[in-house]
Amino acid sequence: MFRSTLRLFSATSSSSGVGSSIANTVGLGRLNHVAIAVPNMKEATSMYRDIMGAKVSEPEDQKEHGVTTVFVSLDNTKIELLHPLGENSPIANFLKKNPAGGVHHVCIEVDDINSAVKTLLDKQVRIIDPNPKIGAHGKPVVFLHPKSCNGVLVELEQK
Repeated sequence: MFRSTLRLFSATSSSSGVGSSIANTVGLGRLNHVAIAVPNMKEATSMYRDIMGAKVSEPEDQKEHGVTTVFVSLDNTKIELLHPLGENSPIANFLKKNPAGGVHHVCIEVDDINSAVKTLLDKQVRIIDPNPKIGAHGKPVVFLHPKSCNGVLVELEQK
């Protein structure tokens, strides 16, 4: 099993143009958070805070992204609860397809968001909008298209 894991990460190229050097050239850091779209923010917050005993933030509207966020603090990372802010929210569309909610994206930190974007575009990785926007933590973020990331929406956030 260990050998197959090593082979997976040592592949030199793939059909998406992504090679083994991405972890080194993009400067991937730690997992910042896993984002979960929730149909009811109060219920979801209560579950993590009151039933599981986690520390949770106050809800915060992220108007530029069309979401309300709550962060659940864990020892090694965070969970971001996402709820639509308005009918045009991308989370509203996600919840139409997944009414019970579900994992929306994972967020990984990078050293330099602009350098990461350049490297990924050079390797033909699809980025939803290559112009970084300020995310929920007040830092620049971009989202990588799921078709370039094995079906997973990946958010990159500058450290």
